[in-house]
Amino acid sequence: MKDLKQRTIRGGLTRLCAQAANFSLRLGSLMVLARLLGPKDFGLVGMVTAFTGVLTLFRDFGLSAAAIQRETVTEEQLSTLFWINILVGALLALAAVAMAPFIAAFYHEPRLVMVTVVLATGFLFNAIGVQHGALLQRQMRFTDLAVINTVSLIIGTAIAIGGAKAGYGYWALVAMTVALPITTTIGCWLTAGWVPGMPRRRTGIRSMMRFGGALTLNGLVIYIASNFEKVLLGRFWGVDALGIYGRAYQLANIPTENLNSAAGEVAFSALSRLQGEPRRLKSYFLKGYSLVLAMTLPVTVACALFANDIIFAILGPKWMAAAPIFRLLAPTMLVFAIANPLAWLLSSLGLVERSLKMGLVIAPLMIVSYVIGLPYGPRGVAFAYSAVMVLWLIPVIAWSVYGTVVSFRDVLLAVSPPLAASVLAAALAFAVRMAYGHFLPPVPRLVLESTVFLAAFFALLVFAMGQKSLYMDLVRGLKGASPSKEKSLAST
Repeated sequence: MKDLKQRTIRGGLTRLCAQAANFSLRLGSLMVLARLLGPKDFGLVGMVTAFTGVLTLFRDFGLSAAAIQRETVTEEQLSTLFWINILVGALLALAAVAMAPFIAAFYHEPRLVMVTVVLATGFLFNAIGVQHGALLQRQMRFTDLAVINTVSLIIGTAIAIGGAKAGYGYWALVAMTVALPITTTIGCWLTAGWVPGMPRRRTGIRSMMRFGGALTLNGLVIYIASNFEKVLLGRFWGVDALGIYGRAYQLANIPTENLNSAAGEVAFSALSRLQGEPRRLKSYFLKGYSLVLAMTLPVTVACALFANDIIFAILGPKWMAAAPIFRLLAPTMLVFAIANPLAWLLSSLGLVERSLKMGLVIAPLMIVSYVIGLPYGPRGVAFAYSAVMVLWLIPVIAWSVYGTVVSFRDVLLAVSPPLAASVLAAALAFAVRMAYGHFLPPVPRLVLESTVFLAAFFALLVFAMGQKSLYMDLVRGLKGASPSKEKSLAST
């Protein structure tokens, strides 16, 4: 607690650097694999993960988050949670294997049986390392976690590209998916240096089970609602339509998902330590929220503005059908960028039941929108999805902050500078595109547009929107601050 601010800032910087590396790796692998494999290969794996992804939500039953959120946790509790995770992982693997024939029958695709069986092994490998990863996160050892995740992704990417070049098709993607939990678990065990003991009764984990259960159920509801359109597209429009929609969705979601994931790990750990200090908790949350918005909002706006050039440069000309879908999904990603970080606040305060209630409200609305858009294919589904999410934004903000130390006004004040800077920078970049874009081929045009957009955004944000003090505070935090100085900064 004495150096929490410094550890949080350094941990956040480390995770963001690691996520930048991971983003580059994912983007690079997507560019290579999109040229080595076809939509059908991605579509086959996507058909399975649309179902097994539901089981993935149960892979640790929220127990890793419960261990991090608690103010204190004992050795006996960690060991008991470890063995519960092993049991859950084994049950999930068996459930996935049992689902294999039904998945193949649903899609009328017999190849999916073996794909599902192989992917099922990932549940057990993941379960073995869940609590070791939680222990590292609780100790705020984010540099170690960053190295583990990056190395695991490098290994998985190398396996996928090697397999694709060797002609293994969709099996290259399957191998990558299984390799990630194996290498991550090995890294967590070696780094944590913790050997679990035997499980014990009456260790006081019942409240942690409730917390984890509510968190898992909320994740399940949101996952079903967020992926049901992929099931519908695969069933009624075929593997090619799903492959194109899936790549557009993945490409649009990568920046927001990666940045929120990186910052969320650090924010959740830090905010959980500040449950008894409301003023510091509010200060930490709003500063972290502002920083994440400054990274996610411009990327989301750029996706809508430069959709055609981005698809051409990253996926290649044979994927141009994904460009309009990519653009139509941009409003959804904008809502994710603004709303998802609010989960840090709710989870750190133990308000997971509120998150569950919100999920139960939005899920049926999302599913209805998919059904309405389905007759019009992937574009219709993408449009309907974005329309519902935009309408949901204001209610979810108000509901999330109700009764907490953060107000609706606080959120609006945090969102306004990066959003306004993004819109103004987009207008300038679009003007440059109209003036000079037709003289350039797609890739150089994208470089020009992106450079103008990002330069204008950061200049507007720092100087015109009054965000300079926020970044100067971060620099001071990296160098370390005395406890009295930190309290002073937290009160601002």
